[in-house]
Amino acid sequence: MTDNAQIQSPSPELQRLERLVGRWNLSGPTIQGQVTYEWMEGGFFLMQRVDFEHEGRRIKGIEIIGHERVFGGAPSEDIKSRFYSNTGDTLDYVYELNGDTLTIWGGQKGSPAKFEGKFSEDGNTVIGGWEWPGGGYKSAMTRV
Repeated sequence: MTDNAQIQSPSPELQRLERLVGRWNLSGPTIQGQVTYEWMEGGFFLMQRVDFEHEGRRIKGIEIIGHERVFGGAPSEDIKSRFYSNTGDTLDYVYELNGDTLTIWGGQKGSPAKFEGKFSEDGNTVIGGWEWPGGGYKSAMTRV
């Protein structure tokens, strides 16, 4: 196993996701609900809880976001996550925050399925949308 003493603090890339911490109202033409982000103790993982309705389907779930570190290995370069829902989905993502633009890739970086959103100047709104081959939707998150 990896010596935990080697990794003393979360990466700067992960720490930039601090902008997401808090409760957000989620809205759009086909989506309504709430999303909450909070740090797991230690700051190595960001936890997201969702409760929304999308196109008439109620989705509740949790997502754990951070650098993947398997037995004996170093942390992954990318910030990865896994989402678990009340509908039985287990979905993997890669998070990337460049300036005010948040990109969440479905599966792996460079995937045709992705969310791209931009933070407002005050950081209290993220406007964007999901897109994938053959579909997508627009949304806005507003800090509560």
